[in-house]
Amino acid sequence: MAPSPVSSNPIMRTVLLWSAIVCGAVLVVTAVIGQLVGGSDGLWSGVLGSVIGFLFPALTAATILFANRWFGTPNYLVIFFATFMGVFLVKILAFIIALNIVFGLDWVVRGVLYGALMAAALGSIVVDVAVIAKMRIPAVSDITLPGDDAPENSK
Repeated sequence: MAPSPVSSNPIMRTVLLWSAIVCGAVLVVTAVIGQLVGGSDGLWSGVLGSVIGFLFPALTAATILFANRWFGTPNYLVIFFATFMGVFLVKILAFIIALNIVFGLDWVVRGVLYGALMAAALGSIVVDVAVIAKMRIPAVSDITLPGDDAPENSK
């Protein structure tokens, strides 16, 4: 069955955009700090930590955007859950493998890499909370309240 037309999901798109902006700022700051602390190895450790720190939350938002393509189909919940959990499990495994490989590299300055990962993670959490707090999501839809159909000028 072909997926239904993509419904706009402004929340996830906004999360993705602001996460990219925040992680870009984290990248610049950790690269500068890394350069000061560990020279070029520290700079690249900051860049690598920021990129890894952005990829994992971005994959979550991208997965939700992708899975929402099937919204309105009979198997939407199954498809959404399978897609989300499948990517989540692969992401956890990839994260563990990537960190084992990265921390084993000789040129990596561990403190800078760890700091960049933590800064990107905290920035991602702040973006998620800020975007969700500002979004107006109706609690009820498709409901008519008494007086909704009455003309505004009648008293």
